[in-house]
Amino acid sequence: MGRKVVLVVFALSLLFATYSFSNAAEAEIKLKFASLFTPVHKNALVLQAFCDEVNKKTNGKVSIALHSGSTLITGPKMAAGIQTGVADIGLSHTSFSRGRFPVTEVMELPVGFPSAWISGMVSNDFYAKFTPKEWEAYHPLFFAASGPNVVQTLTKQVRTVEDMKGLKLRAVGRNGDVAKALGAVPVPLEIPDLYDSLRRGVIDGNLLASEGLKGFKLSDLIKFETASWKYSPTHAFYVIMNKKKWDSLPNDVKKVFTDLSPTYADKLGVQWNELEVEGIEAMKAQGGQLLQIPAAEDAKWAKALEPLMGEYKKEMVGKGFKEAEVDSWFKFIQERIEYWKGVEKSRKIPTAFQY
Repeated sequence: MGRKVVLVVFALSLLFATYSFSNAAEAEIKLKFASLFTPVHKNALVLQAFCDEVNKKTNGKVSIALHSGSTLITGPKMAAGIQTGVADIGLSHTSFSRGRFPVTEVMELPVGFPSAWISGMVSNDFYAKFTPKEWEAYHPLFFAASGPNVVQTLTKQVRTVEDMKGLKLRAVGRNGDVAKALGAVPVPLEIPDLYDSLRRGVIDGNLLASEGLKGFKLSDLIKFETASWKYSPTHAFYVIMNKKKWDSLPNDVKKVFTDLSPTYADKLGVQWNELEVEGIEAMKAQGGQLLQIPAAEDAKWAKALEPLMGEYKKEMVGKGFKEAEVDSWFKFIQERIEYWKGVEKSRKIPTAFQY
């Protein structure tokens, strides 16, 4: 009898130990989040808040270590690094891996995004509407976008298309096509190399969003920014998770990510808008000038960039899409831009440029 009691106690102890170990293992879901933003960049603080809230909403079950400043994976290698599991979650933009996300690259064309918040909202709408197959190897959490990548220069004022001729401007992905169409020479540089390249005069300026003037301290160097948002591309950012890692998560954890993602798409967009304003103010504080394209120049800028839309359409038809399908992307984007303009105004979200 005594031996049976001992065996029962042993079995219960083993069961309890197994249960406790299982619960402990379940409670420890450790994820790595790679981002190209530097640790002091305000967008990095929004991402950290996202990580912290996931931890809180899962009652500590999930902890996310944010690796900022391209320390774990660089921007150009982000998509591949997430797919292969170097990190579990990653933030970068499609310009760094041209051709990998060709449908989403429509967001990088100069379609007239007036602010980062609007372009980010449209990006999420676009994915929800069309769900491009190019993202099937990942689980997208949410999308974002930079503000309009406007012309920023060290010494030369740019107000006309003719002023762009021969300027060496940092521009990556389809932004490079925009720079080239306007007569400039695109130079593909990663963000960590940008400041020093400007300081040494290797390039004449950037095609970059205004937030970089403060976020990357470029206001130390940039003297002129041209308010050309109508003709400026954006960078289409993504926050994606490794597909296998996502599939392995418990349903309650998945729900937390799904519920929080739209909130942080919005927060990141609002933060980006605020940074656009702060960037321009930082440039002005150091003697820089914000220049306006004269109204008489509008037609020239539009004409110079018009072929890019046709080239993109031809490229996508070559990939098997129908012309009408590509046209529907452009139409949808324009409709959502107008919708989100109204929302942005009603919420009184700060914007760098008037529209």
